[in-house]
Amino acid sequence: MREDSPSVVVIGSINMDLVARAVRLPAPGETLVARGTLLTAAGGKGANQAVAAARLGARTSLIARVGDDEFGRILRGKLEHEGVDCRGVGATANCSSGVAMIVVDDAARNTIVVVPGANGLVTRSDIDAQLGMLSSASVVAVQMEIPFETIEYAVAKARSMGTKVLLNPAPAQPLSDDLLACVDFLVPNETEASILTGMVVDSVQSAERAAEVLCGRGAACVIITLGARGVVAGTSGTIRHYKARDVRAVDTTGAGDTFIGGLCVGLIEGQDLPHAISLGQDAAAIKVTRMGAQASTPYREELDVWGPSAPS
Repeated sequence: MREDSPSVVVIGSINMDLVARAVRLPAPGETLVARGTLLTAAGGKGANQAVAAARLGARTSLIARVGDDEFGRILRGKLEHEGVDCRGVGATANCSSGVAMIVVDDAARNTIVVVPGANGLVTRSDIDAQLGMLSSASVVAVQMEIPFETIEYAVAKARSMGTKVLLNPAPAQPLSDDLLACVDFLVPNETEASILTGMVVDSVQSAERAAEVLCGRGAACVIITLGARGVVAGTSGTIRHYKARDVRAVDTTGAGDTFIGGLCVGLIEGQDLPHAISLGQDAAAIKVTRMGAQASTPYREELDVWGPSAPS
């Protein structure tokens, strides 16, 4: 891939995922016996999105932190194996790497508890050390598993350089209108859209209303992911629903990250928004038919074999 090709820079988290399967999600105070063996897999929203973008054909860099532990060495090695530029991935001494403990049930639903570890120590200085990377990027994708002040700083820096900013507000917290006005693409799921708007978002219709509200607060484009119900995308004056492919989901962990990786790839390739969304949806549809977050992310050739879906 050419060094001057359009690029994606992801700023976010790296975790080791510890995944167990159970017949259902446990109730508070309940102990369930897992099915099969424990799955240990690379994860973290930042790393997931970086791997998805790289596998789907983008020149991709990651700004993040791991601990100086065995998980950190394994995680960095896996990213480099995927072709992700890890010059911006630092190692924090005397600190654990991030860990996510995940339970997946027979309906492909999941619960996740995250230990931030080194993810909580990504600072402004990490951003400043990679300003050249940011200035040359076509899209910068940021999530919220790193300190909020670092997120605000990174968004402002990317914006000042004229770089497109995608913010995935996960895990969600209230966002200021000033921050939203710096975001080109805001990509929450239903739960996150509910938190951001104070509305119940549990249907296509309520997602359309939420997208209107968030656009009204300053976000240039709002894309709300609805799982099997597809995606609602809104810009000022235009709201559209995109149906999802009909597949049998096995594990939805990381599906949103795969969608975002595909969306970023479509955008840097110059695709219009409907086709960029469709690329992300197709990648996520393949991903949910397999177990794991990063390991199940498809490569571009898999999408080509499956055949692209037209925006619906």
